Amino acid sequence: MQVLGHHKLCAVVAAPAAEAMHRQLAQAIRQTRMIELRLDWLANDREIERFLAKLARPRGVTLIATVRRQQAGGRYRGSIAKQLFHLSEALRAGCGWYDLEIETLRRCPPELIEVLLGEGRQLRSAHFFARMPQDLTEVASELRHGGPEAIKIAARCRSLAEAWKLSRFAQRTKNLVAIPMGEVALAARILALRGKAGFAYAPIEQATASGQTSLAELKNLYRAEHINRGTRVYGVIGDPIVHSLSPVMQNTGFKARRMNAIYLPFLVEDLNDFLGSIPRFNIRGFSVTLPYKRSILEHLDGCDPLAAEIGAVNTVVVRGSGMLYGYNTDYVGVLRTLERRMPLRGSRVLIVGAGGAARAVAFALAKAGSAVSVSARRWRQATGLARAVNGRAVARRQLRHEFFDAIVNATPVGMFPAPEESPLEARELNCRLVFDTIYRPRVTHLLELAARRGAKTVSGVEMFVAQGTAQWEIWTGERAPAEAMRRAVLAALTREENSAPQGSDTP
Repeated sequence: MQVLGHHKLCAVVAAPAAEAMHRQLAQAIRQTRMIELRLDWLANDREIERFLAKLARPRGVTLIATVRRQQAGGRYRGSIAKQLFHLSEALRAGCGWYDLEIETLRRCPPELIEVLLGEGRQLRSAHFFARMPQDLTEVASELRHGGPEAIKIAARCRSLAEAWKLSRFAQRTKNLVAIPMGEVALAARILALRGKAGFAYAPIEQATASGQTSLAELKNLYRAEHINRGTRVYGVIGDPIVHSLSPVMQNTGFKARRMNAIYLPFLVEDLNDFLGSIPRFNIRGFSVTLPYKRSILEHLDGCDPLAAEIGAVNTVVVRGSGMLYGYNTDYVGVLRTLERRMPLRGSRVLIVGAGGAARAVAFALAKAGSAVSVSARRWRQATGLARAVNGRAVARRQLRHEFFDAIVNATPVGMFPAPEESPLEARELNCRLVFDTIYRPRVTHLLELAARRGAKTVSGVEMFVAQGTAQWEIWTGERAPAEAMRRAVLAALTREENSAPQGSDTP
């Protein structure tokens, strides 16, 4: 944001001990020129004093001191007098700015603020952790009283529409930092960087507000510093969505081909809210995951015949006129994954599940000549899918008496964050090969059971990359850098596995 300098990313340094704060500060200096020091995260007054005693402002770096009290959503337990004292010391130690919340200002004479903090530049802030205020103009007016250099409004947004409203208000209001909070608003926060007033806080380690994205992710994954009005926007919609590695895969593709494009995760709790936001954020295309692969169909203006036959869509293109056209690349992912490992024609394959992903698997295998069986918790859905592919439905109790060439799990059972679960028991895995469409974790509990039974196993990573590269090509019209995208996904999964606590199944 121009008010605080020409940098759009502000690193957030927050830790309970002075040494950890200095370590984070050193990391931040290597990555950005604007840093907020969350002094209220330090354990006590003594730790704050210890940190400030060794603080030396690096040349060319803007430091913002914050000592937010608990009454305003921060962690500082001391009095207002002590809060102001610490801010004053921070300014003397080299901070050029200080953030002072409106709750403190309401209780302090302006003359006292001027005497203690007059040498610094004030960012006056208001935080709404429960919901968006009804009247943003009124909030901004109160914040401006007394003439601070800049003001900040941070508010939890329960929809993309609210996040858009707050971001647009910032664009039209001089010297205002607007921060939409919450996971629903994550994509909107990043996209706000396209504008001149765009600004984002990004933690070095600990998130200090709901839905924050780390500085490393903003810079390396989303290339946030390079976002501009010409950046093409894509994304993935679902609920939940935090587990998705699609942003890693697709953004790697854009970076490899040097495209001015970005792919973002959209937590969608209300599909109509997202659909209404497509023109606001100028979204060009999106992936569809649980639970919207089937329900998205009724909102499309057109659909690929195969996707229509399957009855599920995982890829949408937004055409120039705003019309939505759907495809299904899960179908491609299934074929590319299995045809290299077994002859599909004439093979007996059991599909576990009857949702959107299961439908793509069933149609792909049936068209390839496999004899398809379907088993699902809901018998009516299982029989309906089996009938659609000229297969048969199999009750769960029959599975231990059946034999298949392959079993495919097309349910989310066993997916992060519950990797200890399995859709089938070991005695039900009477087959030569087990393919789990889940890719996170890479080796699910189902695959572990299958390996113990002596069956070959196939991770969902293969299908995930195959369907993802097909999506990338549909959106861009170019050949995807498939190997680079695959390596990025595998590297991300390896990092998760290596960082998991020893003895834990959680990635």
